[in-house]
Amino acid sequence: MSDKKILLVDDAAFMRMMIKDILVKNGYNVCGEAQDGVDAIEKYKDLQPDLVIMDITMPNLDGLQALKAIKKDYPEAKIVMCSAMGQESYVVEAIKSGASDFIVKPFQADRIISTVQKVLK
Repeated sequence: MSDKKILLVDDAAFMRMMIKDILVKNGYNVCGEAQDGVDAIEKYKDLQPDLVIMDITMPNLDGLQALKAIKKDYPEAKIVMCSAMGQESYVVEAIKSGASDFIVKPFQADRIISTVQKVLK
């Protein structure tokens, strides 16, 4: 069981549930969930997670804007971005903006776990 806290951010509840299921089965602690960038920033402040897994495309405030806002206040934040196939330009911008890594949808459980392990080392 890992004592590392992970915050999941995705506007689709089923995506959060799917990722949470994979993480929990592998011994990770999902400390919170957010459904958009505004919610993500608030939850980050409250929970101070060790890692954020965040979707890029969301309503209100997208993942890139939320990434920049969190990194501005918490430069040490570890954030893994999720993108759909064909969103390469967003991935490049996310990495330039401080994302630790990215995962491409559709997700594969082993890719999620290997990325989380690598980023949390």
